[in-house]
Amino acid sequence: MANATMTQNRQGAQENQSRQAMPTQADRGNQQNQAEFREGDVARAIEQQTAKLPSDLFLWAAGGSIVGSILLQCTGAKHASLFVGQWAPTLLILGLYNKMVKIGGSDRMEMRQMSHS
Repeated sequence: MANATMTQNRQGAQENQSRQAMPTQADRGNQQNQAEFREGDVARAIEQQTAKLPSDLFLWAAGGSIVGSILLQCTGAKHASLFVGQWAPTLLILGLYNKMVKIGGSDRMEMRQMSHS
């Protein structure tokens, strides 16, 4: 009984591997869509540069902006405090962009496309 189960498991694994190896119609369609929506040269250049920056740099900069805003508020520089305080969300969004580029930037998408071709 155990041998029959092991044989079935091996056959199922082999079928899954052969299905994964052959591109389906949906895979071909996705590759065509990815080719149509590639990043431009400017975006690719920005991604290559921002990927070099550590992600926590943006977090620390946003924290510094908040602390700077509080200090300016305490010293009575109300307008400067608001200006500096508004940097925090922008810096956090740039950090999020940086992380997304590192995880799945356009250069990785192009490498995946080349490996599937």
